[in-house]
Amino acid sequence: MTATMTPTGKQGTNERVELARYTISADERVIYGQRVRGVVRIVDAPARGRGRRYVIERELTAMAELEAIVADYLEQTAMWDTIPAAGACYLVAELRERPR
Repeated sequence: MTATMTPTGKQGTNERVELARYTISADERVIYGQRVRGVVRIVDAPARGRGRRYVIERELTAMAELEAIVADYLEQTAMWDTIPAAGACYLVAELRERPR
């Protein structure tokens, strides 16, 4: 896709759009896209509405950029079974693997 996301004349906040959903052992989460003050941001939020939200990326300018980031993010969730935006996934996975 080669469409670009250009800022509109108004600087308000558009409705958020669900871009993807994923499940890890701890929770089900949703990735949303939203235009805020003329720029697009991507956030990771709990599917049930309560809990920590993470900003994945902000100030995106191209649809291809958004699609690539979401695809990579979903790949990381599948690989590490954790929320990538929460920190270094490989460290979290390693801590889970260590014997107590």
